[in-house]
Amino acid sequence: MNDLENQAILILSCPDQRGIVAAVSGYLTDCGCNITESAQFDDLDTGLFFMRVQFDLGTATLGEIRTGFSPIARRFAMRAWDLKDATHAMRALILVSKTDHCLVDLLHRERMGTLRMDVRAIVSNHETTRPFADMYGKAFHHLPIGPEGKDAQEQALLRLIDQEAAELVILARYMQILSPSLVSALGTKAINIHHSFLPSFKGAKPYHRAFERGVKLIGATAHFVTEALDEGPIIDQDVARVDHTMTPKKLIEMGRDIERRVLARAVQDVIEHRVLINGVKTVVFR
Repeated sequence: MNDLENQAILILSCPDQRGIVAAVSGYLTDCGCNITESAQFDDLDTGLFFMRVQFDLGTATLGEIRTGFSPIARRFAMRAWDLKDATHAMRALILVSKTDHCLVDLLHRERMGTLRMDVRAIVSNHETTRPFADMYGKAFHHLPIGPEGKDAQEQALLRLIDQEAAELVILARYMQILSPSLVSALGTKAINIHHSFLPSFKGAKPYHRAFERGVKLIGATAHFVTEALDEGPIIDQDVARVDHTMTPKKLIEMGRDIERRVLARAVQDVIEHRVLINGVKTVVFR
């Protein structure tokens, strides 16, 4: 993407205090960089400050900026900060079971260049979505839960993640609960999508159960994966109004459309380094 050529992204969080913005912008200016986008947030409840700055490097290198910024990070006790190459296509694995709408949408957006990521492989516990991997020229890994059990399957998945040096793992309707050990190994690199009826309509056929209760809103939630099932820090959500004339089939169709859009937005925010963890919540700079 030409509009990002020679650009970098600085993300940070630290205790809120005077002078942070001036120090950051002043440092980048002194380095000959030109700030093209900047956003900040003061969390009054926690006393934490969050910032994302995108800038043109000019003649400086990412390494030089990183080295020179370290004293500023120490000065303001920045608990988390990083510098990213804005042109880098994040290496990703997509996990999916049988339902393919989110998978196909992500693959199409990657091909069209609207999602700046490099999908290294598709992983599934079923063979159902292999044709889409072939269609988009992606490696497909069938990792069923066999006689050896779930632990063996997850170990194979971890080896694949390491092999591909995956920076992002996308659960695109992957209908398996990840073990605590796998969640711990993934850290904050895994995101999931689910219908927003949870926890109201857990289990099988949530849209049918919602229809039976006469819901007036349906929606979807994209979040980071944690050990607490479907309760990780939320990245994106959306809803649609429904009424008594809509059948369960129509609710499913609408729900799937919301799911794919919400997941795509969440993935975009993550790969553009717009999401910062704030305890059990997120700060998302758009």
